[in-house]
Amino acid sequence: MAKVFITGVAGFLGSHLADALLAAGHEVVGNDNLIGGYLDNVPDDVDFHQVDCGYLNTMMKLMQGVDVVVHTACTAYEGLSVFAPHLVCQNTYQITATAVTAAIANGVRRFVYCSSMARYGAQDRVPFTEDMAPRPQDPYGISKYAAELLLRNLSETHGMEYVITVPHNIIGPRQKYDDPYRNVASIMINLMLHGRQPIIYGDGEQKRCFSFVQDCIYCLERAAFADNLAGEVINIGPDEEFVTINELAHIIADLLDFDLAPVFMPGRPQEVKLASCSASKARRLLDYKTTVPLKQGLQSIIDYIREKGPKKFRYHLSLEIHNQLTPRTWSEKLF
Repeated sequence: MAKVFITGVAGFLGSHLADALLAAGHEVVGNDNLIGGYLDNVPDDVDFHQVDCGYLNTMMKLMQGVDVVVHTACTAYEGLSVFAPHLVCQNTYQITATAVTAAIANGVRRFVYCSSMARYGAQDRVPFTEDMAPRPQDPYGISKYAAELLLRNLSETHGMEYVITVPHNIIGPRQKYDDPYRNVASIMINLMLHGRQPIIYGDGEQKRCFSFVQDCIYCLERAAFADNLAGEVINIGPDEEFVTINELAHIIADLLDFDLAPVFMPGRPQEVKLASCSASKARRLLDYKTTVPLKQGLQSIIDYIREKGPKKFRYHLSLEIHNQLTPRTWSEKLF
């Protein structure tokens, strides 16, 4: 059994991964600054430290004796990054530099980095495959890809194994649903459970595939421990059920028996119209399978939010750039 360090362990993805690793008998240590997660997400048996990834000396101490690092921590705010680039870049690129440095200094065997579909930007075709040249078009995507380059450079220099995973549009229980800046499915469900209409940016014809969290977790476990994966970049998530945001709203409304009349707002700058990732490489290397279809995954979020209770949206992050492009949903706190 291994000692695994999870950054962002109070977050949606990190906490589910911690559950799986503990169930497999591994020792799990983790940290989180709680910007994007909930404290009650953290499993009881995790050696948890409420600290930011940016503190190098602390991260150096926490990673002593660690075999594998899975770096899920990130302010994963693609749209917001256009208007809060300092916050998002600092908590995407810089914290990765800190985590990688601490891992190498402590002799960590393998570092698994959770990147983002934002690395691809707008490509000439979908689904995105790992051999495509990344063309990120917002500060978040730029930071994610820059962090990949840094990880590759330092790992190859110092002899640490690394695997770059690209989970995309993950949904499921524990996702932060009172966050007005991200998680479109959870935002829509929270609004509808309040009896409010969802807000859709642009014409709503942006298309995405959505990944249920449990279909990503076993892939991350294999990325952490399987042989012959060092140096690989692997998309994680489905390439089926490619739906528009309008279709997503209708599916959620049907599940809730909600009388849908969406409110349309101007499109957000730099948003990619068509974005989905091929799962072919994950099927080959990680035995990826889509076991939870979209409606079932959305129903699990509905059940989770109903159990927890719908929440008022918290504008917990500050906008750094205010101009005519800034979405009114954020500047006027319309959610």
